[in-house]
Amino acid sequence: MQKSTIPFFLINCFLAIVLVSCGSVTKNYTPKKLDKTTYEVPYFSEPKTDYVYKTNITVYGHEMSGIFIAKKINDTTHRVVFTTEFGNKLFDFEISDTTFKVNSIVSELDKKILINTLKEDFRLLLKKEYLIQEQFENESDNIYKSADGNRDNYFFVSKKEHKLEKLVRASKTKEKITITFTLENDIFAKKVVILHQNIKLRIELNYFKSE
Repeated sequence: MQKSTIPFFLINCFLAIVLVSCGSVTKNYTPKKLDKTTYEVPYFSEPKTDYVYKTNITVYGHEMSGIFIAKKINDTTHRVVFTTEFGNKLFDFEISDTTFKVNSIVSELDKKILINTLKEDFRLLLKKEYLIQEQFENESDNIYKSADGNRDNYFFVSKKEHKLEKLVRASKTKEKITITFTLENDIFAKKVVILHQNIKLRIELNYFKSE
């Protein structure tokens, strides 16, 4: 396998878990009558599209850049590839709601805790349909809650634009991951930011438009 040039200290940063306290996600929101039982995420769902983003990963103040590529390869599965800006492949995954396959990964990134973190991030980002159990609202958003094992997912859909702008994954008392979407159009996000609250990890994806 090709030798990468990933700084070793970045890998160590991924492995340093630091817990922080956060409030309940819904404590400041108003319960509302449920108006739907499922929610479909419109992004990353077109099989004919290669979703290509310039990517910046920040871990405990250190940065790594590259190219993120996601493609829906069948009804349930996406393939996710991350390369350096020079085209050297760092990892290649296949992921669905229930399955996860590592096609390849450089040895520096081949750490269980890192792979599990990326698996959770990408599954949350790429999953299309969620069952909804509760609904809330604040001044600007309708908020849909979907139970997911011992975690809950909250979808913040703007009342004005009726678009998904934020997704929060949380335990019963703490926010864990926040994903924000800046939209190109109704079904395409030109910018995605994945922010972890319990570790100092931030992944920013900016749509790469080839000339």
